Amino acid sequence: MSEDHIPSKHVLKAVEQLSSLPSVGRKSALRLVLHMLKWDADRIEAFANSMKDLATEVKYCERCFNLSDSTLCNICASPHRNQELICIVETIKDVMAIEATKQFNGLYHVLGGVISPLEGIGPSDVNIDSLLKRVQEEGTKEVILALNATMEGDTTAFYLHKKLNPLCAEISTLARGISFGDELEYADEISLGRSIQNRTPFDKADR
Repeated sequence: MSEDHIPSKHVLKAVEQLSSLPSVGRKSALRLVLHMLKWDADRIEAFANSMKDLATEVKYCERCFNLSDSTLCNICASPHRNQELICIVETIKDVMAIEATKQFNGLYHVLGGVISPLEGIGPSDVNIDSLLKRVQEEGTKEVILALNATMEGDTTAFYLHKKLNPLCAEISTLARGISFGDELEYADEISLGRSIQNRTPFDKADR
């Protein structure tokens, strides 16, 4: 799209910002901006302030690396969660997917990625050291390896099992209700919930 088609430099600036988002092209960004121009000033200001808050107020939980507004996320800070059970996931979106099932009452640990030698991602590039420290210091009784059913996810799971085995009494994995190659965030809530409830010991899982 030529800049000549956009008569306002402020509209152009907004289009450039929105089109930098994943899966948002310049035409879609322009449509969004033109739609937002129909909003009243208060709504636009509220939207702008919410975006500013993302940069200034949102943090990562220092315990599990979930999103948080304070030092600890709501899950880690809750006295009603099982503090002896940790579900290990790849991304924050996986936490949201599992929470939506309402079938899990423990804690989480977000790795922030998986081991992928082909992409140059090793164990030190994801949040594994902090996980091992947590399990050792917090007296964790069970960890659930809830990683995506991909080659990289399985590679990471095997690595974690080897590292966690001396530290934790029980290491389990999701029941195979999710097909290989699928991601947790796209699994339906019923299937994912059953996979959590019917989890099996990692070393006895059908892999």
